[in-house]
Amino acid sequence: MSTGRLIAVAGPSGAGKDSVMRGLAEAAPALVPVRRAITRAPGLGGEEYDALSEAGFAARAEAGEFCLHWTAHGLRYGIPASVLDDVRGGAQRMANLSRTVLDEAARVFPELEVLHITANPETLARRLAGRGREGRDDIARRLSRSTEPLPAGLTVHRLHNDGPIGTSVDRALHMLGLAAPARLTEGQ
Repeated sequence: MSTGRLIAVAGPSGAGKDSVMRGLAEAAPALVPVRRAITRAPGLGGEEYDALSEAGFAARAEAGEFCLHWTAHGLRYGIPASVLDDVRGGAQRMANLSRTVLDEAARVFPELEVLHITANPETLARRLAGRGREGRDDIARRLSRSTEPLPAGLTVHRLHNDGPIGTSVDRALHMLGLAAPARLTEGQ
């Protein structure tokens, strides 16, 4: 079987990673989003995730149920071990990953590609405030981290996401070598 790939979607909070991932999944159904486990309360919007307690997360990590796990912004995140089997079997998966785990992800997934999504600071601040999960100090901390570099040596596709989501998704499809759907204009 051919080797698949994991597309690590990375970028600052508020860059629109979840929106771009939803658009990619709709446009390229073979590119399946990974459902992460997170020590976050259930139902807080954004992505669909498995909400775990600290103890539940620790037990799953100890049992080897994650191929990757990390801590960021006071939360713990995990990628199910089954994703590694899927990719080894030729599947294409995408997961929202922290830049702090990208080096490890490249060791685990040799065909890793990074879709680094960014936006202007004003856009980031507006989006973070709009989602209502962080206070002003948390937003300021997240914005201060928005320009930190990615690890060297990775295959990185850079996507600036300040405009219409459809345009960003089409550009991402092109960058990732996926067929973009034909978009009809009015009157055709």
